[in-house]
Amino acid sequence: MPTVTFLPSFRKTEVAQGSTILEAAQKAGFHMNVVCGGQGKCGKCTVMVRSGETEFDREKFGNFFSRDEAGEGACLSCQTRVMGDVRVLIPEGSLVQEQQILIDTPGVPVELDPAVWKYALSLLPPTLDDPSPDLSRLLWGIEKKGGPKEGAIYAPLEVIRQIPKVLRESGWKITATVALVPGGYRLINVEKGNTTSHCYGAAVDLGTTTVVVYLRSLIDGSIVGIGSNYNRQISCGEDILSRVNYAKRGGLGKLQSLATESINAALTTASNSAGIDRDDIYEVVVAGNTIMTHILMGIDPAYMIEEPYVPVVRRHLTTAARRVGLAVGENSGLFIFPAVSDFIGGDIIADILASGMTETNDISLLIDIGTNFEVVLGNRDWMFACAGAAGPALEGGEVLFGMRANPGAIEQVSLDLDTLEPSYRTIRNQKPKGLCGSGLIDLLAELLRACVIDRTGRINPMISHERIREGRQVPEFVVAWRDETSIGKEIVITENDIKALIMSKASILAACQTLMNQAGIERSAISRIYFSGAFGNYINKDHAIMIGLIPEVPVDRVITMGNGAIAGANIALLNRKKKRILDEIARKIAYIELNADPSFMDEYTGSCFLPHTDLSLFPGVERMLDQCRIRRVSP
Repeated sequence: MPTVTFLPSFRKTEVAQGSTILEAAQKAGFHMNVVCGGQGKCGKCTVMVRSGETEFDREKFGNFFSRDEAGEGACLSCQTRVMGDVRVLIPEGSLVQEQQILIDTPGVPVELDPAVWKYALSLLPPTLDDPSPDLSRLLWGIEKKGGPKEGAIYAPLEVIRQIPKVLRESGWKITATVALVPGGYRLINVEKGNTTSHCYGAAVDLGTTTVVVYLRSLIDGSIVGIGSNYNRQISCGEDILSRVNYAKRGGLGKLQSLATESINAALTTASNSAGIDRDDIYEVVVAGNTIMTHILMGIDPAYMIEEPYVPVVRRHLTTAARRVGLAVGENSGLFIFPAVSDFIGGDIIADILASGMTETNDISLLIDIGTNFEVVLGNRDWMFACAGAAGPALEGGEVLFGMRANPGAIEQVSLDLDTLEPSYRTIRNQKPKGLCGSGLIDLLAELLRACVIDRTGRINPMISHERIREGRQVPEFVVAWRDETSIGKEIVITENDIKALIMSKASILAACQTLMNQAGIERSAISRIYFSGAFGNYINKDHAIMIGLIPEVPVDRVITMGNGAIAGANIALLNRKKKRILDEIARKIAYIELNADPSFMDEYTGSCFLPHTDLSLFPGVERMLDQCRIRRVSP
């Protein structure tokens, strides 16, 4: 088999002839930046072939590279096949880099009512006059301390085996830990002495790209530690579909192992920062999309991407945390949020729980945007939900200088209406490398506001300005000159980029309109629009309305939730009553399959304009456009 040597590390791996360089890189442990899932659409997985025999369709994919880059062997790793031994240089920008991971949660007040309790007991040893068994003596002690009745507590064999030694070595002064599980109360641990202050739980957001963990005291509810990192499954595919296909090729075990490794790494970070022992973590609550949680539990997700797209399980799941490989207490529990469908998973149920939208008569719209998007509309009595592909454009994919929210990404942009000079801010205030999602939304809105583009996204050729020029294939606008950037080239947005962004935002607005049609309501009936997740947390609300990403409502009705998934997981961890209503929330949601709804395509077509073909739906934007005067003369 051919050997692929990756530079500059000289890491080597063998692959079958005809494998892609991307497959070789993933096998070698490199986390490649494959925003489009390896379809050759984003141009973010560029490598330089230094020597060896490869096959790459330069005519089809050469538009991603300048002539100089092509001369240096630049190609797309996902589209380049290894035909013999090769040496490949991976540029830094083609690897998944440190990302701005959203860990913030809304400060939702929660009544502390956990499912785990510790009881410090001082027991009398047995005598000839009182020969009660060790277990009965211990359970009676729990009942006397205000715990569950002795007959209501189940003691598993592995805990019973510990009891005689712990009782006698501790002088009959112990701490017993009891958890409420689906079958009732369960004795999960016995320890020497008084350890009641060491009782913790973990709330986990298992995302496709990132994992976030909150450690909470189950005694007072306080946050004791936070950890986050990439989901290591990225090495097997960046998007959900790629990972399901990897599982179908026999990779489910590896994906499951990588999921637990990712959670364990974040748990370690959080526990180390708090100075606590992971054995003192007695419950783990996980919110994630349906496929992520299936993989974590080792359940085959393959059938969810085949008609009729049915998950194996929708209700919540519980098991021993160590059974799936989580590094916490020996008998600690794992709780998995329920799901609604293949694409409306526990992360969205967690969003809903955190928003409180099921606790009021007011109608709310909740939107979570990534490569895929989820939209939920409703109140305490009814809910509609749908999901779809936003496309990678809003995350920087399919955009020439788009990128993830890494250091150096332009995250905010504004234009001077008179001079068209941009002002921007980058993540970590580094020299710009590209534009992330929030920066792209800003730029699109500002170009519309300045009349540089029309409502179809076409750049106005009548404006004479040095930043507006004909690019290699289509017109483009220069955001940052070469000497301003850290990549040695100018950062531009092209007309093709703008059209890709419009198509992405159109899918989301059309989904919102489709749910509103199902419910028979107008935008005026919406009391709140909730944005959950990293994308929604950082975008400018006015700009989101201006381009027609969301329906036009008064901007003070648009609420950014932060990481709603981790917020909902925290609520369920701290309050067992909230945990009990999750299945009820999931059952209440009517899932709308957009592909089967004939009105969706009509709504999508109407949304492929800025902000929409029907400007009466966006009266504020219409007034702004009326004031917009085309600048035909150079400043």
